[in-house]
Parts: sequence; C-alpha cells; structure tokens
Amino acid sequence: MVEDNGKYIFGVVKMGERGQIVIPKEAREVYGIKAGDSLLVLGDSKGMAVLKTEIFQDKIDEMLGGN
Repeated sequence: MVEDNGKYIFGVVKMGERGQIVIPKEAREVYGIKAGDSLLVLGDSKGMAVLKTEIFQDKIDEMLGGN
C-alpha cells in the first residue's frame, strides 16, 4: 500500500469469471469494510468508484434531523 496525503494505491486486483473482485485487506482496514457491508458502485466515462452506502445514510439522517 502506498499512501500520500490521504490518497492510496492498494495494488492491482483481477476480476474472476463471475465478475467478482477482492478488495485488498489494507483497503478494507482503512475504510472499515466488513463482510456483509453494502457498497455502491458509481462510474462515469473515466472510471469507477466504490463507496460504503452508510456514508449516504449518515447524510440522509442529518438532513432529516436525526443523529
């Protein structure tokens, strides 16, 4: 893993025959990703991003006056 001012390079992964990838252990640790977590895959013409869905839940709760 290479880290520079909060930006990371975790290495290269390969997609399996069933379209699955393994998120590197270091990335899972940095972002607190655990088995069973829901992830959102976003993309545009330049690439893809994977985000934990709980990030959005926190924002929704804030807008609705929750915790």
